[in-house]
Amino acid sequence: MKAVLDVQGMTCQNCVRHVQKALEKLPGVQTVVVDLASGQATLEGATLPAAPAMTQAVVDAGYQATARP
Repeated sequence: MKAVLDVQGMTCQNCVRHVQKALEKLPGVQTVVVDLASGQATLEGATLPAAPAMTQAVVDAGYQATARP
């Protein structure tokens, strides 16, 4: 499975690392790629958490996120 989040508030590579680490902690997530230029986080895994859990992980890290349908 694959999911894409639009992430707002990232301004540097340190922000990218914070978002990546927060998303990697979620159950079922195998890989996370966060792109500063596009403001997107792409998650992959056999099973992924529901969109609200993914966006909440980003919010808890100090940023805003919206799941793409």
